[in-house]
Amino acid sequence: MNLTFLGIGQVGGALAINLVAKGHAVTIAARDPQSDSVRAAQQREPRLRALPPAEAVAAAEVVFLATPYAAAEATVTALASLLAGKVLVDCTNPVGPGLSHGLGSTRSGAEVVQSAAPKASVVKAFTIYGFENFIDSAYPGYGELRPAMLLAGDDAAAKETVAQLCTHLGWEPVDTGPLSTSLHLEHLTLLWIKMARVQGHGPNLVWARLRRA
Repeated sequence: MNLTFLGIGQVGGALAINLVAKGHAVTIAARDPQSDSVRAAQQREPRLRALPPAEAVAAAEVVFLATPYAAAEATVTALASLLAGKVLVDCTNPVGPGLSHGLGSTRSGAEVVQSAAPKASVVKAFTIYGFENFIDSAYPGYGELRPAMLLAGDDAAAKETVAQLCTHLGWEPVDTGPLSTSLHLEHLTLLWIKMARVQGHGPNLVWARLRRA
């Protein structure tokens, strides 16, 4: 699958590198192909290409939004026409002061992204953990149980595409419902940060879905 990343920092870089390893063609949308983040990602995985944003998005089947949340709306707005008809995976989180929700819990950041690219199919995913779990999603010792990746979106086909990518990366995709549910996923991210970073549980912490037979 042809994938493009808007943002190639810790989260974007980890996901991009692992997706290349799974056989996907991954392109970095780079205004500056010589930036530190682009060069660092390509040093770790030379098969990552870097192209100007418009060219990279136009060629993609799925686009990952992995910028800091503060840059998300402007980034998507500038590329909205090229994102029309594409799956846009929102990997961002609006984080406010004191680990509060950055939009005051009035609506999700994913819905803001959807408003900025109204003809794209936005799916919230890869947001409920820190980047360490995107570098390595393996949690051996639990049999066939895999860590859960919760996702949300309004387009069933788009969610299925993202679910397949989750599976490729070793996650159990869990569909939590429409895009508005992203607000709860963003709060779950804040909970993870508080537990892992603040309370000292460490980043090797994930959620899992258990179902009674």
